[in-house]
Amino acid sequence: MKAKRNITTDSKSIIVKLKDQNKINDSILTYIGNLSIEDLIAIKFELSAANINHRLYGFDIWKRSDYIIKEAILKFAISATKSKKDAARFLGLTYREFGRISKKYKVEKYFSDDI
Repeated sequence: MKAKRNITTDSKSIIVKLKDQNKINDSILTYIGNLSIEDLIAIKFELSAANINHRLYGFDIWKRSDYIIKEAILKFAISATKSKKDAARFLGLTYREFGRISKKYKVEKYFSDDI
C-alpha cells in the first residue's frame, strides 16, 4: 500500500506555530510589524551574541547568512501558499527542486505537529 502524500501547505503558519508554543503573542506581533526585516535580523543576532558574551568566533555569519535567509524564505513560502506546487511556483522553482530544497532545509520537520 502506498503512503498518502501530503501536498498541501494550507494549514502551515509560522505565526500559529509560534503562538501555540507560547513564543509570541499579538502584542509582540504588533511590535514586530513596525520593524524592517533588516532590523529583526540584526536584533536576533544581537540577542544571540549577548547569550555568549558577544563571542561569535567560529560562526561565520557572512557565509551562513545565505542558508539562514533561504530557510526563512522557504518557511514563508510554505506558510503563504496553499500547496507545495504553489510554494514552488512562488519561489520560481520546479516542484522537483522544491522537494529537494525542502529536504535540505528540513521544513517538513519544522512544520510537523510533533515538535
